[in-house]
Amino acid sequence: MSAGAVLGANIRALRGELGLSLSELARRSAIAKGTLSQLENGLGNPTIETVFSLSNALKVPVSSLLTERAEPGVVLVRSAGLDVLSGNAVDLRLLRRMDVTDTVMEVYDQRVRPGEVQQSAGHPGFEHVVVTAGVLRVGPVDDPHILEPGDYVCFPGHLPHLYETVDGPVTSVLMLQYPVDVGTSPLAGSCAVSTAARPQA
Repeated sequence: MSAGAVLGANIRALRGELGLSLSELARRSAIAKGTLSQLENGLGNPTIETVFSLSNALKVPVSSLLTERAEPGVVLVRSAGLDVLSGNAVDLRLLRRMDVTDTVMEVYDQRVRPGEVQQSAGHPGFEHVVVTAGVLRVGPVDDPHILEPGDYVCFPGHLPHLYETVDGPVTSVLMLQYPVDVGTSPLAGSCAVSTAARPQA
């Protein structure tokens, strides 16, 4: 199934589960009803902003919109074969969704293009970023950080935040961490490592 068909099927299914009309979803997501109708039919070319708006409106992780429900024993994903979700400055390829107890983790191949700033008004959960090449300015709008290759940052996703290259293109790994029920408090969880996950001395 193509990425557009997967997105359309998931939007229809989730909208049905919530008992939402197309008009109501359009109101909640601030996306035109005609655009939503096209997306549900596997048409159009959704942007990062569109998918995140739908994620917030439907109260599900982004991966619930972009992935089919298939869990083989071994998972190998080639980034080159994935559809790209693009925004003003960022290109994302969803590599993997992992459901871990009460947390959903989404792993993305993320490319940031120079010359533009990618801004987000915020969403539930936390963002984890590791830069693999280039220099990236990233984080909350009022307190961004400069990351060089090998650097890592985690910040609350509900805060308005940005991604911007400092000098040339950037490749990075983005991991989104959501509570399973994204309708809960946006601060559910934290960037801290659980003591239960730390190796014992």
